[in-house]
Amino acid sequence: MTWDAIVVGAGVIGLTSAIVLAEDGLRVAVWTRDPVGRTTSAVAGGLWWPYRIEPEEQVTTWSVRTLHTLTALARRPAETGVRQVEGVQAGIGTGDLGPWATAVPGLRQGRPDELPDGFAVGLRARVPLVDMPTYLGYLRRRLTAAGGRVEERAVTSLAEAGRAAPLVVNCTGLGARELVPDAGVHPVQGQLVVVENPGVEEWLVAADPHSPDTLYALPQPYGLVLGGTARENAWSLEPDPATAEAIVARCARVHPQVAHARVLAHRVGLRPARSRVRLEREELPGGGACVHNYGHGGAGVTVAWGCAEEAFRLLIGR
Repeated sequence: MTWDAIVVGAGVIGLTSAIVLAEDGLRVAVWTRDPVGRTTSAVAGGLWWPYRIEPEEQVTTWSVRTLHTLTALARRPAETGVRQVEGVQAGIGTGDLGPWATAVPGLRQGRPDELPDGFAVGLRARVPLVDMPTYLGYLRRRLTAAGGRVEERAVTSLAEAGRAAPLVVNCTGLGARELVPDAGVHPVQGQLVVVENPGVEEWLVAADPHSPDTLYALPQPYGLVLGGTARENAWSLEPDPATAEAIVARCARVHPQVAHARVLAHRVGLRPARSRVRLEREELPGGGACVHNYGHGGAGVTVAWGCAEEAFRLLIGR
């Protein structure tokens, strides 16, 4: 088959970019080295919330657009994996947030009795919480329904993709470090523990952007996701037992019942971080066009639809 566009990378950024192109009528193939279920996106916690991502002005536009889309998808949670869930962002006030916060319906300062022990301030909000394995399956089905295809194949250069189609979107995340090459992309390792949910219904996050250790508890259909870490330039994908033990201990200080919950899984992912997201167009050898769409750090699910639509405009010119 002759393709109009090749999207390189099958995480949430790549699949979303491919859908936007395919639903506009383009013939789109996604090339991916790893199966969709083994991408970094598959192990993400899945909470919509701008986190460790710049530049702020563009992030506001991308994240608000994505918020609207995910809110609509949350009307069909069994199909899409997206739910609207109440929760607390502990340790911060409204003055600590970017301008995107004004778009979150009902976001407010939490009362003392609504905050976890040990926190004097915090924000309450009802935002999308995404079951990533289910959501990635939904995105793949949606792409297929629009005529797109996912092909598992290693890509040695963007010029290779440019020879297969006149339009290319580079959504390789951490892979852009070698493929572009872009030494500015680096991993921020995240480790989490999934336990049987002992009855936690709301999400909780307390994340200092300057600390390698974070605290979150995210209730998903498959279990309670406990986290986590944010370790710059750590490349290992092997769960560390001591780190897992520390994660459970941190979460147990807020939810004591998780201390004895049965562990279902240990997971590690490498967030593709960059000083700022790279979302720009360049010409490829031979006359093709490439839009780079990578470097979203820990906020890929939060900005995916906004970034995909901007990538479309850069690629197509409308």
